[in-house]
Amino acid sequence: MILVSACLLGVCCKYSGGDNKNQKVVDLIKKYNLIPVCPEQLGGLSTPRKPAEIQAEDAKKVLDGIGKVVNVCGEDVTQNFVKGAYETLKLANLYDVKIAIFKSKSPSCGCGFIYDGSFSGKLKSGNGVTTELLIQNGIKVYTEDDIDYKTIEKIMKIDY
Repeated sequence: MILVSACLLGVCCKYSGGDNKNQKVVDLIKKYNLIPVCPEQLGGLSTPRKPAEIQAEDAKKVLDGIGKVVNVCGEDVTQNFVKGAYETLKLANLYDVKIAIFKSKSPSCGCGFIYDGSFSGKLKSGNGVTTELLIQNGIKVYTEDDIDYKTIEKIMKIDY
């Protein structure tokens, strides 16, 4: 079982109402059981919604109740992001998920780099809120940029 950002599979759950369909990720469904999730929707946000960014040192601060996630209008949506992260973790635990493939740069799903909170398109090192929670719970998270069959097979120790 692999947890996957639903937008990467073509589900229109992106903040703008569109998707981030990635054929490389979609093709994984031929060999693997993929569980699509959108942490932002699981947290109660609508689609479409205003873009949001983490305005804290990192997602750990958000999970610890010190940092915030705000949308482009300055509205605090931290509670939605944290709720969505925990709901995603519940699904991961329910299905005994060990890895996730998430949307890069997202304030929920980003892994390694996220937008810096200034809504200027600048990136900083860090993870999205859901990614950070999953990593804290022993789940390995990758983005669509660093995944392919060979990598998945190595990660899952499957010999084809």
